[in-house]
Amino acid sequence: MPPVHSRPSRTSRLSRKEFLRLGALLAGPLMLPALAACGRQEKTADQPLRVGYLPITDAAPLLIAHGKGLFEAEGLEVAAPVLFRGWSQIVEAFLAGQIDVAHLLSPVVLWTRYSSHTPAKVVAWNHLDGSGLTVANPIRSVTDLGGKTVAIPHWYSIHNIVLQQLLRANRLEPISRAREAVAPHQVSLVVMAPSDMVPALAAGQIAGFIVAEPFCALAEETGVGRMLRFTGDVWRGHACCQVVMHEADLTGRPEWTQKVVNAIVKAQLWLRDNRAEAAQLLSAADPHKYTPHSVAVLNRVLDPDAEAIAGYVADGAIRHPEWNEKRIDFEPFPYASYTEELIPLLRNTLVEGDNSFLNALDPTFVAGDLVDDSFVRKALAGIGGLPAFGLPASFSRTEVVQP
Repeated sequence: MPPVHSRPSRTSRLSRKEFLRLGALLAGPLMLPALAACGRQEKTADQPLRVGYLPITDAAPLLIAHGKGLFEAEGLEVAAPVLFRGWSQIVEAFLAGQIDVAHLLSPVVLWTRYSSHTPAKVVAWNHLDGSGLTVANPIRSVTDLGGKTVAIPHWYSIHNIVLQQLLRANRLEPISRAREAVAPHQVSLVVMAPSDMVPALAAGQIAGFIVAEPFCALAEETGVGRMLRFTGDVWRGHACCQVVMHEADLTGRPEWTQKVVNAIVKAQLWLRDNRAEAAQLLSAADPHKYTPHSVAVLNRVLDPDAEAIAGYVADGAIRHPEWNEKRIDFEPFPYASYTEELIPLLRNTLVEGDNSFLNALDPTFVAGDLVDDSFVRKALAGIGGLPAFGLPASFSRTEVVQP
């Protein structure tokens, strides 16, 4: 079917001030020492792998690879994963060479590599879907958001892209909160920390939010809000966060890089069949304390029952049940068609700041330059290929976007 067009207390936040500060870092003279530090650092095969993450379900493969000893099984020594409170902090740590591998929002990776020419490479997808548009309980349709405010976690996010697809499909105009008034046909967008979204919704400060799990599940669990639409029900099987590593490691330490990717791919395969155990391991109840979330909330995301799914279909949160999308799923292969679709969609998405760099990007070139899929191909070959994930053996697919 052809495409149809028209994330603890500061988790995954990038405020406007932080956005501008990080933009200055990437574009200005401070960038040079950071990159130089990455280039100067001599890394050895026995140096512990350093993983960076935000405490959201997007990070699950990286955390499972650590918690289940999959990195060590590949012969890697690994340090305890480092928790970051926001996207700006994790990006800065990555650029400074303080971490070796992280999950980053796919539009952010585009921005860092092509707006500021930083040496970041996507080596795999981290997960599929795993986000949703959550609204106050009285709101029954996207149209009801007219004249109201909706929170997003980042201007450069799949969440922002999908939300704006939904708004425009319902004849609503997305605007920045900088505008003084919100007309009935407009929806004001504001960047907000995911951990602030549920309280803001409860207080009536916003009408809804679109964000990574498990914050949508938390709103449901506490009765604060309801799921209006899953992002994977708009863009079928979309990537959100991608596994990012330093280009210097890919070229200078290919065997080491291969071991890292092998472990992450095996973690994703394990996650698909052990969702309840994963919810326990990722929860605040586990000794690792990877996230502050309860088992019950994580189970809503990782392992929803058939009755819950049927309820979403009945309510319209799922409009394409024939797609058989999971609330969150795990597949590692970074299809070129996704990157090629991402760029034109992002060009037509309202963001704060200068996004003119997007105009010079050729989607086909970026799909081959931003992503190195050679490591994930080898990792897949070692576990039975794409069919091990229930997928056809082909390394191509057609993107479907239907708001």
